[in-house]
Amino acid sequence: MTPVRGTLSKTWRLANVPEGFTLVTVGDLVLDSALSARLEARSPHLLELLRASDVTFGNFETTALDLATFDGWPEAQPGGSWFISTPEVPTDLRRMGFDMVSRANNHATDWGVAGMRATDALLTAAGIVHAGTGNSLAAARAARQLTVSAGRVALVAAASSFQETSRATDPSGTVPARPGVNALRAERSVIVSDEQLAVLADIRKPSAGALWPDGAVTLAGTRFVAAAPSDLAQSGLTYTLHTRDRDAVLREIRQAKQTSDFTVFSLHAHEPGNGFAHPPTFMRELAKAAIDNGADAVVGHGPHRLRGIEIHRSRPVFYSLGNFFFMGNTQHPLTPDAWARAAADAQVTTEAELLEYKRATSAFADRVCYESVVAVSRFDGSGELVTVHLHPIELHWDGPRDADRGIPQLASEDAGNRILEELRELSRPYGTEIQVRDGLGVIAT
Repeated sequence: MTPVRGTLSKTWRLANVPEGFTLVTVGDLVLDSALSARLEARSPHLLELLRASDVTFGNFETTALDLATFDGWPEAQPGGSWFISTPEVPTDLRRMGFDMVSRANNHATDWGVAGMRATDALLTAAGIVHAGTGNSLAAARAARQLTVSAGRVALVAAASSFQETSRATDPSGTVPARPGVNALRAERSVIVSDEQLAVLADIRKPSAGALWPDGAVTLAGTRFVAAAPSDLAQSGLTYTLHTRDRDAVLREIRQAKQTSDFTVFSLHAHEPGNGFAHPPTFMRELAKAAIDNGADAVVGHGPHRLRGIEIHRSRPVFYSLGNFFFMGNTQHPLTPDAWARAAADAQVTTEAELLEYKRATSAFADRVCYESVVAVSRFDGSGELVTVHLHPIELHWDGPRDADRGIPQLASEDAGNRILEELRELSRPYGTEIQVRDGLGVIAT
């Protein structure tokens, strides 16, 4: 079918905002209770950063609900853990200065569709625009708009890392839609040598289709290909985006920009794994395509650690901003499955003890999960990036109290310089130069 398209102004990709328009972006918001009063008392300058912008964005990666009235239950397969917060948290985030959040992530349905809907309703009631979840795929995929004095700001949110049961679908005839997240499917393949692939194909021979036309072998549910690993990732893995998912997301970004003044694209991507400091190749390609289709900023999150920053067509791409709140140690109550997974006795072990054991024996024991930046991006009137100021934060990784771990504060100058130097090295492969001065990082275009 021939596409039917009207002729829009040649400048539709440009933003239409006041000179000096400011976007503040942070990473994951994993918190269990209202914390604005604490930040007011102990980190007032951090709150000033969030509140002084035209728009402040983060990734809401938990479920907000009141278990006393909740008409639902925890899913058997969560996004790793069953994150939960009190119902006051969305309003408290709005008090901190957050205007927009992504909801497309692997924890969106930890407490089922009922938990997803309860959270979305609380965010809406708090006045926070959210995108990435919905009662159908079309609703989850749709751009959401925030109107501020600087103009209309659109948000499109997708996740390549998600629980399979949380993937939203549209209705088909008499089959109803499935509520969930805007999933961007990425098929993973393990990279092997030509010789290894031949051996795998030989093992596969008793079954039909030992070698697929694209030169891949699928064995025991794992897909193998012979290819060169990415120069950046070196993970031994490669990914192929689902074409229709990709095209639909890019169309939504284009639609969002054509009806707004500034557009943000958010992508939740753990690939190739939380232990890797660089994003997968597909994320770089998608980020650039998103900007080519009208996105003014691309914000990545997922691996709970900082990844590099790239500038494409004078627009910023943050491959991961790590964590802003990461309060895994105080998540409670725990589900029966959480106790069973750890083979722990709830009559002997406290929830805090179990959670600290899990943290200390996982990838989240690493300091990098508790250090990040608040990115303050300033743009000219057409959406071209002028500067990015990177304010380093610490999340009490080695503080004296476990209950404080995961709560942000502005980093000391020494720690801040170290965090920024590490981010500087992560960004250099993308041609981005970060100047580090007195605990502040600066990208000037």
